Amino acid sequence: MTRRARAIVIGGGIGGLAAAAALDRQGWEVTVLERAPSLEPVGAAISLAPNALRALDVLGIGDEIRRLAAWQGDGGLRTPAGRWLARSSAEAAAARFGGPLVMLARATLVDRLAALLPAGTVRTASAASLADPGDSARAARVTTAEGELEAELVVGADGVDSRTRAVLFPAHPGAVYAGFTTWRVLIPVPGVEFASHETWGRGHIWGTHPLKDGRVYAYAAARTPAGQRAPDDEKAELLRRYGDWHDPIPAVLAAARPADVLRHDVHHIAEPLPAYHRGRVALLGDAAHAMPPTLGQGGNQAIEDAVVLAHHSGDLPAYTGARLARTTTLARRAVRVARLNMAGNRAAVALRDTAVTALSKAGPALFLRGFDGIADWRPPYASGKEHAGEQR
Repeated sequence: MTRRARAIVIGGGIGGLAAAAALDRQGWEVTVLERAPSLEPVGAAISLAPNALRALDVLGIGDEIRRLAAWQGDGGLRTPAGRWLARSSAEAAAARFGGPLVMLARATLVDRLAALLPAGTVRTASAASLADPGDSARAARVTTAEGELEAELVVGADGVDSRTRAVLFPAHPGAVYAGFTTWRVLIPVPGVEFASHETWGRGHIWGTHPLKDGRVYAYAAARTPAGQRAPDDEKAELLRRYGDWHDPIPAVLAAARPADVLRHDVHHIAEPLPAYHRGRVALLGDAAHAMPPTLGQGGNQAIEDAVVLAHHSGDLPAYTGARLARTTTLARRAVRVARLNMAGNRAAVALRDTAVTALSKAGPALFLRGFDGIADWRPPYASGKEHAGEQR
């Protein structure tokens, strides 16, 4: 008799669910342990570049997500007064990277990923901790309120404050504050039409994007000390910081209620991990390489991780080899971009805006080079159910 090898995924976010779906396709018996009472994602919307969409193709839902998502079409970068610094073209981006940049609600993606899993795979309200990473001679062990579980593979997809990472690499300093906080809103804004844009001010960013379902996704970021909160409410804080910026920002703020506004400080892993595995345990997503959101690649890289991990599920050193250099490079690039678009010095901002304008005038292809090596990634193997997890 053969039995399926067992995999436990700690964390039911986008990366964890994608890993579970990828492992299931490879023949593993998967259990997802999510500490929250439901699979409600943190955050409002997610931008998916062609690299992540190709990874979703491996799971069989890439085209479905493309159909569900709003195309992040013509738009670009603006100043707070509304002047365009750079214009982008959906056609140019698709031609350069072989597919569109799309945006959709995080909840929609979570629902589609969860639907790929057999009934009973996901256990919510189920906090879990790694007790033993195991080795070639013994299974890994995970502790839950219902008792201890054993598995041939454990996936730590438990986010930027990963307790799994702390067990595997106790000497690592963990995530650190990136120097700025973010706000996010996903709401209907009736009667307002606009082109997608991101606006760069002095130490401040705002982005506004229409979604296919009629809602508007807006986000903001500002350099602040860690741990601060508005003295009244976060909508009022946004009004103070962005209320006099260009249209449609005032209309979005007028339509938002205080309860619609999410605020989170940004943390990232500044010191790369020595590996993304130890024993029978692998880390992915923010648990492995949390990065500032300035490239829009956090969730994208978690999805990449998921399909690469499933491919190398029997050889975790190969998984580290395939992912560590790429994600470390992208994380460092995201930090550099954060320094650029969050610049607070007046002279540095003027120099930045002049350079962006000149780059844009040289042509959209030149402007898009910033995503070379990111959006053009392709899974280095064919999709298909290979049953790599079966054991005797």
